[in-house]
Amino acid sequence: MRKLTLSLSAAALALSAGAGIAIAAGPGDRHGPDADKNGTVTRAEATAHADKMWQKMDANGDGVLNEADREARKAARAERGAERFAQIDTNGDGELSQAEMQAHHAERMARKDDRQAERFARLDTDNSGGLSQEELKAGHEMRRGKHGGKSGMKGHRGKRGGKMMLRMADADGDKQITRAEFDAANMKRFQMVDTNGDGAISAEERKAAHEKMRERRKQMREQNQAS
Repeated sequence: MRKLTLSLSAAALALSAGAGIAIAAGPGDRHGPDADKNGTVTRAEATAHADKMWQKMDANGDGVLNEADREARKAARAERGAERFAQIDTNGDGELSQAEMQAHHAERMARKDDRQAERFARLDTDNSGGLSQEELKAGHEMRRGKHGGKSGMKGHRGKRGGKMMLRMADADGDKQITRAEFDAANMKRFQMVDTNGDGAISAEERKAAHEKMRERRKQMREQNQAS
């Protein structure tokens, strides 16, 4: 059972990000389903976003999310790791010297300094060379918008939500997810959140869905503690 759970982790992640997209993003999320950033997720936007997620998660392009996709992603990560190693190993001798490591670290720090300078310039809206309380507050609000308000346990919640969506999507119980099952689960989730049935999910409906999920998790924790 543990092996099965691990082998389907990719599918669970896909469903966490795809089938749960209806409530996942707000106006500040650049990669969410709200393509026009108006705070409302339409059925078309949800479908388009789910398609992007499917293309990303179906690593081998066979139309099914299963163990093979997990292995394909593992191979891709290994290839990227080899490429990064080769970039740092500037003399190509197959080993990383202290000098090469130091040079790589210095390069990373330089990029970090550049990003910090860019962020400072964006916050310093009056170009005074300093940040006022108002500018810092505006920057804080902007970050909250990009991360949907809270981000502390986002990844952990996504994994739990993915497992729940996995059970919902695997309609025939064969421990893998087809595109048809994925799309059906995505639309079912959309309809659950679209409580007024107008074909679009508003900020209020997203908030209500989040609160409902939070209450459900609380009940599950209480049940687990009692058992």
